Amino acid sequence: MRQLFYDTISTARGTGTVNLVSRHSPRHAPEPHKHAASVLTLAGLCLLSCGIVPTAHLAGQEPDETPVWFTGATLIVGDGSTPISGAVFVVENGKFTSVGAAENQPPPAGARLVTLTGLTVIPALIDAHQHIGLTDVRRGSHSQSNYTRENLIEHLERSAYHGVAATMSLGLEADETLALELRALVRPDTARFLTSGRGIAANPTAGPQQDYRLGIPRGAQTAAAGRAAVQQLDARGVTIVKIWVDDRRGTVPKLGPPVYRAIIDEAHSRGMQVVAHIGTSSALQDAKDLLRAGIDGFAHTVRDRDIDPEYMALVRSYPDVWTIPNLPGSPVTSEDLPWLRETLPASAVNALARDIAQRGSEPDDQFQLQCQNLRRNREAEMVIGMGTDSGTSVAWTTHIELRDMVSCGLSPMEAIVAATHTNARILGLDEQLGTVAVGKNASFIVLDGEPLTDINHTRRIVDVYLDGNRVDRENLRTKFMAGTLP
Repeated sequence: MRQLFYDTISTARGTGTVNLVSRHSPRHAPEPHKHAASVLTLAGLCLLSCGIVPTAHLAGQEPDETPVWFTGATLIVGDGSTPISGAVFVVENGKFTSVGAAENQPPPAGARLVTLTGLTVIPALIDAHQHIGLTDVRRGSHSQSNYTRENLIEHLERSAYHGVAATMSLGLEADETLALELRALVRPDTARFLTSGRGIAANPTAGPQQDYRLGIPRGAQTAAAGRAAVQQLDARGVTIVKIWVDDRRGTVPKLGPPVYRAIIDEAHSRGMQVVAHIGTSSALQDAKDLLRAGIDGFAHTVRDRDIDPEYMALVRSYPDVWTIPNLPGSPVTSEDLPWLRETLPASAVNALARDIAQRGSEPDDQFQLQCQNLRRNREAEMVIGMGTDSGTSVAWTTHIELRDMVSCGLSPMEAIVAATHTNARILGLDEQLGTVAVGKNASFIVLDGEPLTDINHTRRIVDVYLDGNRVDRENLRTKFMAGTLP
């Protein structure tokens, strides 16, 4: 992983000579991009006339109103458009105020300069389906007692470390009041927390079946109860309602059509969306009826059988409905382990290594089924977002999910768009996040790699910026590993 040294600009005393120094780790000296020379020349010419301040933008630095001029990176905007080589963009007061090609973007007066030649910039990622707070990553325990402010913040820090600007927790808030309070959390080095509150199942034990998750959902076995649950969530400011339509292969009651129709109707009357978890025994049938009932999105793709032409026709009839595939984790490979050692205790990495040794690295039949159905959703032009459905493995799974989506037929660009621009639209964040564009929050990732060539390069993070502030990843890594055994 390349270490980025922020550029310093100096003027030789009394001579007016300008020296622009761009320094990278000598082991990984980048090849210059085709616009690099023009960017550096422009920087030199403008140093005196434009008043660029010779100061680096450092982690932990108090924010000020000084604009920062980033130059030289290949910029992937996030909307699927052609990347900009040798791009420049300006960040001021936590926002992008200028974005484009070098020749069209002179630096503002008084700007600080950060040169990113040889690197790639993408928008910060958004995870549209997670279940954070219930796992103590360092101790490997899973319990509702772990659902504390301290643990939630650590999970949000882990998200920030991995380049995630916002994460949506769907339906499993062991302390709903605490979760709703943290929506307003603003603190350095922390991703934004979104939540759907406690979701709705047929009864509180008919949602997820892990012991530590039992009892969290709201229960609704009648249409009236379903409407009442939506009203409660609306009163608490929730904008997306999570429902479970799954009988767990006949072991629990399933939210019935009259109930979920009432939930959808009540939510829509209040300007709320409804997202459905569908199961593994009747998912195709349930998905078809949910589409007809007006569902807004699916927290999983169909995963009990192959998608059929009737389903694909329904998808085309409801072009605004979205899916978050949540592929069932193709196995972690041995090549992933060094990267995971950055933030995970040795016990967790060793457990993954043992799992690799026992079952290999080939995806199982369930993965292959969902992979094929993702391709069919894409063929039907369904809106595809990105989510990890992750709770026990926090934040790093975002990059595994991107890899899985590409292995299932999406292009790297499509996967990046799903995790940025599309997720921002799904979650109502599109005025703030999702693309590198003027007026948006300056939340982006600097990569030492080319993710459009190899999607695994999204994990080759040099820096993360959230709202214009550089995340102190080194400090976070130290915190994550404190107290863990080597």
